[in-house]
Amino acid sequence: MSPTDTVSPLPATSGPLKTFTIGDTRYTLLGTAHVSSESADDVRQLIDTGEFDAVAIELCDARHHSMANPDAMGEQDLFQVFKEGKAGMVAASLALGAFQQRLAEQSGIQPGAEMRAAVDEAKRRDLPLLLVDRDVGITLKRIYRNVPWWQRFSLFSGLMGSVLSRQSVSQEEIEKLKEGDILEATFSEFAAESEALYTPLIRERDRYMALRLAEEAPPGRYQHVLVVLGAGHLKGTGEHLQAPLPTTPRDEREALEATPPPSKVWKALPWIITALVLIGFAIGFSRNTELGWQLVLEWFLINGVLSGAATIIALAHPVTVVATFFAAPLTSLNPTIGAGFVAAGVELLVRKPKVRDFSTLRHDVVHLKGWWQNRVSRTLLVFMLATLGSAAGTWIAGFRIAGALFGGAA
Repeated sequence: MSPTDTVSPLPATSGPLKTFTIGDTRYTLLGTAHVSSESADDVRQLIDTGEFDAVAIELCDARHHSMANPDAMGEQDLFQVFKEGKAGMVAASLALGAFQQRLAEQSGIQPGAEMRAAVDEAKRRDLPLLLVDRDVGITLKRIYRNVPWWQRFSLFSGLMGSVLSRQSVSQEEIEKLKEGDILEATFSEFAAESEALYTPLIRERDRYMALRLAEEAPPGRYQHVLVVLGAGHLKGTGEHLQAPLPTTPRDEREALEATPPPSKVWKALPWIITALVLIGFAIGFSRNTELGWQLVLEWFLINGVLSGAATIIALAHPVTVVATFFAAPLTSLNPTIGAGFVAAGVELLVRKPKVRDFSTLRHDVVHLKGWWQNRVSRTLLVFMLATLGSAAGTWIAGFRIAGALFGGAA
């Protein structure tokens, strides 16, 4: 089944337009630029023709909710965020939102304006709105699990650096956004050279959106479906949609939503480190009591100082700094709880975010200093920096113990 470039009743558009007829249903795929007012006009113009009885868009439930309720991020229970291990995802989402807000201020165009236009026009004409993209949090998790462990830090630092380090957005970044969304533009320099990153970021989402269309708009349910998606996904999604899709697309779609489990070695590593440190203490005390207490003291000081210093960088409350100093050496020996969780919990208790912090969160994080001024984002910084400080302390202190026991130092 081959696509036609246009269907006669439809007006010309600034972006690519491909139409497929599958069974009794036509699917018109409009490739858009995410920072283009022309793409938003294309969407309105197409829906105004009255040719479509359903509209599908490249958004997930979370991003659609965020679009409808811009303050949704600030309504989350922070303690639950830390407890469920979602702090990194929330911080990444805030950083991406900051990038988007800065881009809007600079260009005068809100990224995703064409998606908002599709939502508004579908509502105005009482058309079914189909959200066909994968949840952004799942995509981030699958990226994290799919890339080698040594590449994860560079990805995270690249993500945070690209959205926080500059107050202005380069023309090159704006050009990248014309074919992909903010997430794709942020990782584009890595994706071009990494199949492990390209697969969950682009290829899987092409397949996922085709599967979602097969679920939500199978041939025969609607007469003509308008599918609004970034131009970079037009070719891949169209090819998957044309090819024979599984009779039960839900099974494959759920497989693409699953987060790959960590390797057994990576999962066991914290317990192995704890066991090695405790064995090191035991060996030290077996040689002489003085050496044993020296190892314990060094472990305590290195972990405590590095974690406490990290919270100072985050401008944590003095009580949080002291609590982290004493907690880090103990949490480093207990893989079930982290120093970051303790630090963030204490920070929430002694300096609870106010209503104003939640209401201004999206605007505060646009600028780097705003991350330290807003109590919500600062608590996230406390969590992440305390976690990094504790991890550094564990490795440094661990090597110190090994050196003292086996390197001839006493």
